[in-house]
Amino acid sequence: MSTTATTIPEPAQLPHHKVKIKKVGQRACNEKSEKNKHCGGHLKRWFYSSDIVEQSCGDVEKAWGRNAEVYRCEYCKTLYLPNPEDVSDINVAGRGRTSVFGLTLPPKEGK
Repeated sequence: MSTTATTIPEPAQLPHHKVKIKKVGQRACNEKSEKNKHCGGHLKRWFYSSDIVEQSCGDVEKAWGRNAEVYRCEYCKTLYLPNPEDVSDINVAGRGRTSVFGLTLPPKEGK
């Protein structure tokens, strides 16, 4: 049995933004500072079309359209594109647990 890792190409860099691709399940920024320390900021979904600062720049909308799925580090502002291997339509915080509220559970056996 052989395992083959698919290689994801590096994204095109934008003039005013550093762009990376998220790793599967990644929730925190892994960008290193000039002191070689990880940033560690949370990655949050960024709605750039309503960002006043980004509207003046316009790089992201020109490159990916008006409503692309983009995440941004809360500290260093590095942009992250979603990983094609990651499950989409889930919360950035993770998959979470399945709720048992309202489900019919079988009764416990008596002692």
